[in-house]
Amino acid sequence: MVTSMARETISVWLKIDEERMAQALQEAGKKLDGVEGEVTLDFSSVQRIDPSGVNAMQEFASLADGRGVKVVLRGVNVNVYKVLKLVRLGTRFSFMS
Repeated sequence: MVTSMARETISVWLKIDEERMAQALQEAGKKLDGVEGEVTLDFSSVQRIDPSGVNAMQEFASLADGRGVKVVLRGVNVNVYKVLKLVRLGTRFSFMS
């Protein structure tokens, strides 16, 4: 008899704080272990993204891609969206208002 481990499908919703973006994305990455589904990151309080934030977003996108998890960014302002597009991260996320 062959048994398979079913992966739990979940939806995770996390609010991202501009001051702790890298740490929040690392915490979100830990929640991706062993699950598949969708992660929604609320960026409504993020007004700008600095280089460390860009690096954290790249690492998080790679981790999510490797786990087959869809990442949705909610409440992204125009300036943050432009930065994500410039560094070619825009296509790795879905956006919702």
